Amino acid sequence: MEKLIPFTINDLAKATNHRSGEIKFGEKMITIPKGIDPSEFLKTSDAKYVLFGIPEDIGIRANYGRPGAASAWQSAIKSIANIQHNRFCKGSHLLVLGQLDVSQEMKDVENLDFNIFKDRTRLSQLVEIIDKEVSHIIYTIVKSGKIPIIIGGGHNNSYGNIKGTALAKGKSINAVNFDAHSDFRILEGRHSGNGFSYAYEEGFLKKYFIFGLHESYTSKSVLDIIKKSEERLRYNSYDSINIRKEKDFNTELNNALKFIENDYYGIEVDLDAIPNIASSAMTLSGFSVEELRQFITFFGKNKNAAYLHICEGAPDLGDEKNNQLIGKLIGYLITDFIKSNNSIPLL
Repeated sequence: MEKLIPFTINDLAKATNHRSGEIKFGEKMITIPKGIDPSEFLKTSDAKYVLFGIPEDIGIRANYGRPGAASAWQSAIKSIANIQHNRFCKGSHLLVLGQLDVSQEMKDVENLDFNIFKDRTRLSQLVEIIDKEVSHIIYTIVKSGKIPIIIGGGHNNSYGNIKGTALAKGKSINAVNFDAHSDFRILEGRHSGNGFSYAYEEGFLKKYFIFGLHESYTSKSVLDIIKKSEERLRYNSYDSINIRKEKDFNTELNNALKFIENDYYGIEVDLDAIPNIASSAMTLSGFSVEELRQFITFFGKNKNAAYLHICEGAPDLGDEKNNQLIGKLIGYLITDFIKSNNSIPLL
């Protein structure tokens, strides 16, 4: 894990606001001791969950999106460190691994224009470099018997999450994606809109369910592909559940689970599905935060839940006075996942 920047005990102390009479996550979360090989420490740690950050927005830029998601990791870790450690959820369940070093790649994209073909090609090449590193780190975490919790970054990182988990498990895995978009676009070079289609094409993704697709923002070609491959690709739409009320939210949770639960699966969450959350594709219409929390709780309590990925939140694109809110939301989602999943023994 050469490209990993380990999160140290000093980093944790700086992020934690200590208060008399309280115990914060930052006082109980585990970090890799200095001088210890991270992959070896993972095997022996008692923590079940491994927190890993990918502070990039290169895949978003390659997909004609607005940059800003690179800032989510720092916002999230500050909020997570200050969650209360109590009987409902304990900081000691989490090992904070650190973040992927993408400093050079982020520097390389500063002057690239996605409207220029050769620049767009370079953007895709940089995404492929990140893919390799993400898949290797996720493979190492899963192979050590832990469950990764990944904070992006763009949704391009779904590819590395799926590939790394599949390689560690020795077989293809499934995924359920809470998203306004399919991210199943054509194989035109890597970006944030085709992580799942590349993982599917290369045999790492077996079954894929998109939860809450926005009908007006899904192309006919993607819908046709899904229809032709309904044994392995399915979706429901936000419009059918919350606008036309043709489908029931809880029933749809169960339908999606039935489709993927027979194999290990990743839980993917794109924050652009939530109204007024700063992201590259911000929306005014979508599921509520409470519905997202119910979604994560529901899918987290199954023994085949293999990882959680929260992406596309962009504090840098939000209200400067309240840019900590995305980090706080991510903290809620992570503790919801741990609470629902922690009673399940590792397989």
